[in-house]
Amino acid sequence: MSPSFHDLLHASRADLAQYLRAGHPIDPTALDHTLYRGVSLGLPRWMEALTWKIFAKTFYRADDGRLYGWNVRLQQTGIDGPIVPQQHRGAPRCFGYYGVTSAADAGLDADMSQGLLIQYRLGPNPALHPIRLARDPLVSLRPNDPSLLLGWSYLHIAGRVVPTPSYFVLRREGPLEHVPAAMLHTVSSQPAALS
Repeated sequence: MSPSFHDLLHASRADLAQYLRAGHPIDPTALDHTLYRGVSLGLPRWMEALTWKIFAKTFYRADDGRLYGWNVRLQQTGIDGPIVPQQHRGAPRCFGYYGVTSAADAGLDADMSQGLLIQYRLGPNPALHPIRLARDPLVSLRPNDPSLLLGWSYLHIAGRVVPTPSYFVLRREGPLEHVPAAMLHTVSSQPAALS
């Protein structure tokens, strides 16, 4: 039986790792133009206090067929509270842009390659920003159901997987309502398909 959203909030890192490895593939088209509530898992409380516990993660299908996304900083209204984006110059505060690809060719173990891979190097992040090293394998927790997803963050350094303790759960909240200018500019100027 697959875990529920609230089950994951209390799961140990060992359990989260098992859920990730037992996860199911995701049809990438099922993510088109969606917004998910994200909850950070596996980090010490002091680290969460310095960053955030809840956030939003988005998926945006560009006109050329590529799948992108970004994170949105939220007011910390609680695990089940309303989604209220922090604002910057009258728009949601977006950061951590990424492209989404298959995880099959990422050099991960076979039981972590069945889903998708969020790659921050494929988004319009500053050239020397360390987030460009981050990659997130992402799986569905239920077969053929993209409403509840689990991800894990690692760093890709010199061709090697460098683990982090950071997991996250994503629960679908609804359609995507805002596309930041940085993403629109990137999509219009991208010459080649994501790889």
